Amino acid sequence: MSKVCTAQEAVALIQPGQTVASVGVIGWLTPDALLGALAQRFRDTGSPRDLTFFFPVSVGDALGIKGMDHVAIEGLMKRVVSGNYLNALDPATGKRPEMMRLIRENRVEAYCWPIGATMHWLREVARRGPGYLTPIGIGSYIDPRQQGGKYTERAREDLVRLHSIDGREYLHYPTWPLNVGFIRATSADEHGNLSFEDEPITSSALALALAVKASGGTVIAQVRKLVPRRSRSVHEVRVPGELVDHVVVAPEPMMTTGIRYDDRYLGRQIFDGRTTERLPQGADKVIARRAAAEVRPGVVTIFGFGASSDVPTVMMEDGAFADDGLLRYNFTTEHGPFGGVVMSGWQFSANMYPEALIDGPSQFDFIDGGNCEAAALAFAQFDRAGSVNVSRFGAANPGPGGFIDIAYNARELVFTGTFTTAGLGVDVGDGRLTIQREGKVRKFVERVDEITYPLLRNVAERGQKAKIVTERAVFAVEPDGLVLTEVAPGIDAKTQVIDLMDCPPHRVLDPLPRMADRLFRD
Repeated sequence: MSKVCTAQEAVALIQPGQTVASVGVIGWLTPDALLGALAQRFRDTGSPRDLTFFFPVSVGDALGIKGMDHVAIEGLMKRVVSGNYLNALDPATGKRPEMMRLIRENRVEAYCWPIGATMHWLREVARRGPGYLTPIGIGSYIDPRQQGGKYTERAREDLVRLHSIDGREYLHYPTWPLNVGFIRATSADEHGNLSFEDEPITSSALALALAVKASGGTVIAQVRKLVPRRSRSVHEVRVPGELVDHVVVAPEPMMTTGIRYDDRYLGRQIFDGRTTERLPQGADKVIARRAAAEVRPGVVTIFGFGASSDVPTVMMEDGAFADDGLLRYNFTTEHGPFGGVVMSGWQFSANMYPEALIDGPSQFDFIDGGNCEAAALAFAQFDRAGSVNVSRFGAANPGPGGFIDIAYNARELVFTGTFTTAGLGVDVGDGRLTIQREGKVRKFVERVDEITYPLLRNVAERGQKAKIVTERAVFAVEPDGLVLTEVAPGIDAKTQVIDLMDCPPHRVLDPLPRMADRLFRD
């Protein structure tokens, strides 16, 4: 009996009240045809209602690849658990994703877990274990003594618990069954064997399929094409057909946002390390260039989403990768690519010109095992207690992504971001920085809106080293607080830095060094 069917036939199997899990990382690997078909069935028939959705990573971009925004419909979605949420404004409408609206208006039971937890939790479901146990996240927003990962008032059930074993505290994520799994691959044969030859990442595809089958559920795979059985090398088939119940062919999907297909993400082109493209001069470029000075050859360095992912781009622009220079650097992201150039914006997650790839759960084994010595991460707020927030601020609820696991396990941390936000305007040139318009929102605050990572506590207790890099100042994070270590040429340290901080530095270097003027020259 053929496993091939239409998307409409596949989603017709989903029953009210079930739990649906879906793979996908922003625009990468998103089974958009399946999510869209499920949403259309609900609009046409009013069924199935009250579904729980589990997204290990935010799925889709809510623009051309709608992903989770397809199913962000009140009545269809009762509960959602995700490793992060889409937050970008639609350039055409100026609106945030529909998923954000449901969360802000308390229309669904919304929970947000660190991606390390969502990935490893799938393994516990797959082996029918009692749950995922980890010390990562203690003292942060996911700790039940904070908010337990609850993102709306409707989210009342405690999905994360606190336990003590041999005097050490752990967070416990109990398992629950997954009834339906959506995964995406490149090719399938008649038996359902899946290969990923045109996908730059595989994320949680295998782990999700294993978890759904262990729950007695149904796995539906969206693929680009059908191929004859036994036509591929066994090393190409990453998900065996025994784990796949139905196959839906959706030819010509987007590889990711704005990219139909580009084999540079598959390691199929040799890179000479040179580029003629240049980032526009501005605050973000200054920050990336200063953070790049902290990146060392031969050190495994992991980059997070946001401002920090611009660092490899400016390194490439400034010639650091010429003459095989890229081979001197060991770059990765939380989604499994090794080597090559970490991309920014919607192309983040997969690397261009990668050398190796592992899946999502294995990558978090790598991260949690302490194998990323250095990390560059963005920040949205820093407070007097030494906590960093990137997960929820103002009207935005993006969640932490892989931030917590990366921050907890790296030995050296560089946090990047503008000094203020919401309207900040700067002029960069002639080796100096001029503030034309100050941002309306301060980022160095008395108390963060949400604790994504208790940085100072880990610097003091575990000996982590950390710096904060902005366009106008650089700070070291020491056990007793912030130390102002550099200020930009053209900036007055008192009136344009210290006086704009609700949590001023504990100490200021005297004399106070200037940031290198080359950072402010194109």
